[in-house]
Formats: sequence, C-alpha cells, structure tokens
Amino acid sequence: MSVEATYLGMPVEITELDQENLAYFQHCADHDYHLQACNECDLLRYPPTAACPWCSCLESSWKPVEGKGVVYSYEEVAHAIQPAFKAHLPYLVLLVELDTQRDHPTEHESLRIVANLTDANGDLATPELVKEVGIGTRVKMVFKDVADGLSMPHFTIDEDAAQPDKPWRYIYE
Repeated sequence: MSVEATYLGMPVEITELDQENLAYFQHCADHDYHLQACNECDLLRYPPTAACPWCSCLESSWKPVEGKGVVYSYEEVAHAIQPAFKAHLPYLVLLVELDTQRDHPTEHESLRIVANLTDANGDLATPELVKEVGIGTRVKMVFKDVADGLSMPHFTIDEDAAQPDKPWRYIYE
C-alpha cells in the first residue's frame, strides 16, 4: 500500500516498492518510534535499509526505540531552496545522537537521526525556539500527523531533561 500526502506544501510519496520506508513510517503514524535491528549482530540502524551496514545481513526486525537524545550537530537554514519552507525561516535540521545504542558499535558510530526542530505539537520551531537550541541540547521525539497513515518524526526540546547552561551554537551574527 503506497502512502501519498502533502507536507508543508510539498508532495510526499512512499511507494509499495520501498518496503523499508513504508514500515518505518507506519510505526511513526502510530506515534511509536521503531528502527530496524539486524537479526545477526543486533545493531539498530537508521535510515531504513535492505541490509545491515555493519555485517551485511539481509534479515532485520523492527524494535521500539525511545526517541530521546542530544543534538550532535545541526544546520540552521536561513535561505529556503524550497518555496514551501520560506515562511518557516530560519529552521533547524538536527542530527540527534539517540541515547539508545550510544557508543555502539564504536564511540564514533552511535545511532544518529536527522529531523527538524519543532515545538511540542510538531510544528516547525519559531525563530525564538531556534535560538535556544545548539550542540548539547537534550531533545525528544514528537510526531506531526500529515495524513492518514503518515506522521513525520521530529525533535523538540526535552523540557524534563537537564539542559546545558549554554549549548554550543555557530556564530551567525
């Protein structure tokens, strides 16, 4: 079953040929974050793929993952290439290192997820919220319902977690 929707003015389509992403986004639609775990080495992976990037095993299972972690890096987008995003400038694209599987398989290869920074409702973050986030900020996953059977995973500031006094940010001004 293919999934089609419009998100922030852009078409989204996941076809039946893309079984890994269909399964990934089905879990997201249930607001339940899952990642593939290799049936041989048991390492989780992102993004969804047909084979394990560490041992090349073709068999995997979907396992629940707590969507909490720390901002490992980010990009602050100030110029929208896609017109649909212009109204949301500036926005952040986060690289989040999840607490799950931290330092595995090595300290340099932790489980890292790419997603946008949003508010607690899953709406792209305001410029004020963007200024609060930097490397080291603790975040948690939230989902934005886009259509029946499709929700986008994003991150928002984890208000329940201890935050750094001043997260590291690139100097723009």
